[in-house]
Formats: sequence, structure tokens, C-alpha cells
Amino acid sequence: MTPIRTERLILRNWEERDRDLFHRINSDETVMEFFPFRRDRAQADEKMDEMRAEIARQGYGWTAVEIAATGQCIGFVGLHDVEIESILPAGSIEIGWRLAPEFWGHGYVTEAAAALFDYGFETLGIDEISSFAVANNNRSTAVMERLGMRRDPSRDFDHPSVPDTHPQLRFHVFYRMTREDWQARKKAAR
Repeated sequence: MTPIRTERLILRNWEERDRDLFHRINSDETVMEFFPFRRDRAQADEKMDEMRAEIARQGYGWTAVEIAATGQCIGFVGLHDVEIESILPAGSIEIGWRLAPEFWGHGYVTEAAAALFDYGFETLGIDEISSFAVANNNRSTAVMERLGMRRDPSRDFDHPSVPDTHPQLRFHVFYRMTREDWQARKKAAR
């Protein structure tokens, strides 16, 4: 993957120096509030290796986000292949994010995601990018709305991967952006 630069950020593949941050965001109670799992160090290292290989293989995935001025990795924002039986068919692409809490509220996710919409729609030729979150995850749904994604209540769903031990995390709201919507949004912003 060729790194993607925005005004303040670099979106790139994972590097060895990112392991501590990656583990921290995958085990932090605040960051993982809407997930039914936490990763220990070995699990986090394994997942980061999987993500790095996916990006190297296909040119996109959950990409590391680095502050350009400091070189500090702050989390990830990325495009990811997703398939959820009877909800999202094979070939679907989602956009998602996870940052360390001290970097919330600075517009980093919105900035990175906007660059990834450009990359996904213009370079990769994706027709639709979706995102979904636990219904009361207001921080994530606010980002989806700032990006211009539209909620599609007809596609809201109970996530089949959420275990019965976490019923409060099961119901997910669904948002989407089509290539035509993104192009119209960009044209209107000019």
C-alpha cells in the first residue's frame, strides 16, 4: 500500500513500532466499550500481523493512522472486506476506526475516512461503502453522519458474532455511502 497523506495524517501499513499502541487500543475498556472482547498482547500481535498481511496483499485494510508532524501512531481507520450472512453479501466493503482515547475529538477519524472514501471510490472503484455500530455508540454514528453517510434502518441488524453474554451489544445500526453520493458531496463542497 502506498501511504495516503492528508493535511495532518499519514495512513499506512502497520510497522513493528506500532505494536504497543495496537495492543493498548484493543484492550482499553473505553476504546472497546462496544465490543464483546478485549485482546491480550499475544492476540493483539497476531491480529496486527493479519491486518498487515491483508494490506500488503490487497492494497487496503485496517490502516495505521500516524500524525504526520510527530510520526506517532494513534490507531486505525480503514476499508475492510466484510461478509455477514443475510446482511452483507460477499464483496461488501466497510469503513471503520479505532483510536486511542486521547486522540478523540480532534477530527482525525473524519479526516482519514474522507481520504479513504476518495481512495475506495476513485482508485479501487468500490460502488458502496458501509459502516455499522452498536445502536447507542453515538460517537461512531456521529462520525458516519459527519462524513455524509446515510442511515438505512431497513438494513439495521442483530450482529450474529455478538455472544449471548452481551445482548446490549447485539443490535447494530447500518449506514452507507455510494460512489454517486460521495461524488455529489465533493462537487457540492467545491
